[in-house]
Amino acid sequence: MGRKKKEKKEKVLETPTLSQLEAELEKEIHKHTFGRVMRSTIYTLLIVAAAAMLVAVTFLPVLQISGTSMTETLWNGDIVVALNGSNYSTGEVVAFYYNNNILVKRVIAVSGDWVDIDKDGNVYVNNELLEEPYVTEKALGICDITLPYQVPEGRIFVLGDHRETSVDSRSSTIGSISEEFLVGKILFRVWPLTDMGMIR
Repeated sequence: MGRKKKEKKEKVLETPTLSQLEAELEKEIHKHTFGRVMRSTIYTLLIVAAAAMLVAVTFLPVLQISGTSMTETLWNGDIVVALNGSNYSTGEVVAFYYNNNILVKRVIAVSGDWVDIDKDGNVYVNNELLEEPYVTEKALGICDITLPYQVPEGRIFVLGDHRETSVDSRSSTIGSISEEFLVGKILFRVWPLTDMGMIR
């Protein structure tokens, strides 16, 4: 009889108290809330990442420069940001698609302009000498188009800043660039950090 009473007493002691139940309930609520907050945070981060990727690809493409056709403005290995747009002006640096590659050159003339280049590499647009402080050495370069040349409607005429070696609108293989192939204006260099800044 005494043993049975002891067993009953032990069973009563094993029953959780109200405060223990409350603590356990609080733990479960916390676990459930934490899980919900984590799921919500992950979904939010995924949406933000997807939106950032869409903006980067559509409006602000990031490009790495390959080659020397734009020295001394841009160097091989530089990383730059472009801005997608529709209006391009003389002097701006632009990126465009050519044969499954992206090339970077400078806008020299737009639709309807007449371009002429003399044997010393001086560039004339609509019979006016173009001031080009970004060019360190002028050269006629690789030129097989008939000069003077009128830029067709919906196109732009581009040249690399390193005139002697750049293959650009002076060559009939590239010619003037249709606006539909433009990626955007090169606005900002992000790498190397020592040269970070606006592109002019």
